[in-house]
Amino acid sequence: MYGRHAIEPEESIYRLIPQTPPAIYKPPRYKSVHADRVLKHLKTNKMQTKTMGPAKVPQPDTKNFLKKNSSETLKAPRKILEETEKVSPHKPAVPRHDECPVMGTKSNKDFIKTNALENINSTAKKSEPKYVDCPSGTSHTLDPSGLVPKYVMKREYGKVPDYLEKRRDERIQAQESYDHFVIEQQKSGALKQLSDKDREAVIEGLKKNWEDLYKQYQGLSVVTDTVPKKARKERLEADMKRLEKDIEVMEGHKVYTCKQMT
Repeated sequence: MYGRHAIEPEESIYRLIPQTPPAIYKPPRYKSVHADRVLKHLKTNKMQTKTMGPAKVPQPDTKNFLKKNSSETLKAPRKILEETEKVSPHKPAVPRHDECPVMGTKSNKDFIKTNALENINSTAKKSEPKYVDCPSGTSHTLDPSGLVPKYVMKREYGKVPDYLEKRRDERIQAQESYDHFVIEQQKSGALKQLSDKDREAVIEGLKKNWEDLYKQYQGLSVVTDTVPKKARKERLEADMKRLEKDIEVMEGHKVYTCKQMT
């Protein structure tokens, strides 16, 4: 049944009555609503200049055909050339055998003396300085090689640029104004400078706190696979960085504390 040729089913009584094949419904062919307008647009105002010349040209009369020299009136008038503008189409003639060239003309100019004076009065050409990297090497120009001290000969060499001096003056002025403000606040009693003993005690306390945080940080698990572990690690790192910044400020600057208001 499933071989190369399908076996026909056995004869049945239901197949003896001919059946009418179902009608095949074919939908109508699609036609755009703009088809007529497009066709009209294509046929109008097209191919007007397909031939040479404008489209609206009167047709020539068959009796008035083209005759000899009848198109001369349509040509532009020729320009009349002057005698100097005329170019001869022929080459100049070969001189005749009895025409002798002018010969024997002499000049009183002393070319030897003239050349000698020009060489004496001229300045000697300076050779371009070059260098050779080895006895059998190729010569190169010396100027762009960097072997000639060019920049050390400038006026600005070794001097501090103007913008750096300006920035230094601004920084000094800002520091002086800040020191003056601090002194005025100390005189009024608003600020009190910490003593060296108190400052050392504060620094020691900050370092001890940092060591405690570092000990906790070392005790963290190697694998931070949960959210609480990651949050604790980030919190310890932020606290350690904050303590390091506070220790740097206390060790490198003069620290002032505000006077408590009663």
